[in-house]
Amino acid sequence: MGPTIELDSRTAGAIDGRHIRALTFQDVRLEYVDSVLRRLGIDPAGRSALVVGSGRGLLARGLAGLGLTVVALDPSPEATAMAREAGTAEAVEYATASAEDPGLPDASFDIVFYADTFEITDDLDRVVAHAARLLRPDGVLFYDTVNRTPVSRLIYLGAFQALPSTRIMPRGRYTAARLRTPEEVTAALAAHGLRNEDVCSFKPANVLDLVRATVARRKGRIADEAIPGMTGFVLEPAGKPIVTYLGHARPDRRAGE
Repeated sequence: MGPTIELDSRTAGAIDGRHIRALTFQDVRLEYVDSVLRRLGIDPAGRSALVVGSGRGLLARGLAGLGLTVVALDPSPEATAMAREAGTAEAVEYATASAEDPGLPDASFDIVFYADTFEITDDLDRVVAHAARLLRPDGVLFYDTVNRTPVSRLIYLGAFQALPSTRIMPRGRYTAARLRTPEEVTAALAAHGLRNEDVCSFKPANVLDLVRATVARRKGRIADEAIPGMTGFVLEPAGKPIVTYLGHARPDRRAGE
């Protein structure tokens, strides 16, 4: 019998693939946000940000470290509770709400980041409609998601959900239909007046290291916190996103003309 696979879990020894993913993606997420804001000439100090799909709050606290005042939303009450317990940043407010119904007022945020969301929701159009509504006219929407390719299916539907030696997610967490190509994301954004400005691939520096880290975690040889150092995810701005990618969009002023 293998270890318990359970998201947002307090069970001793349980494997929470969502938290593992957040730890592994943390550095590239923050590096991407910082590089985009610098290129756009946006000083994050004192600006407001929203993280949707914040899990245990790791990304929200990282954005607060850039000087942003952050609201962190997650659909899981358990994840929200763990985020509050782990978080010491006064600039982060945690709340439980879904991406499909965030319950926040219009034009509230300078920056909105959708993490662990586009590839999970069954209603991307509704999620993006709220994103456009929540963003201020000069704001920036960030996201990361999973492309729909033969390789991504092998990894997310096979290795992470089905294979006993590498499984870290509950079955059904990902489906082929919910994996989104960059073209589909761009079209969904455009339908709500958001212009996609970039797609940036990111990946482990060495795929075999990712496999070794996943197997080691499955066998209980390492803790979650050891995985990022073993996998070393890196941005690949000029690369084709075979599996995971980041992107950002801004309100398209031409859409209202």
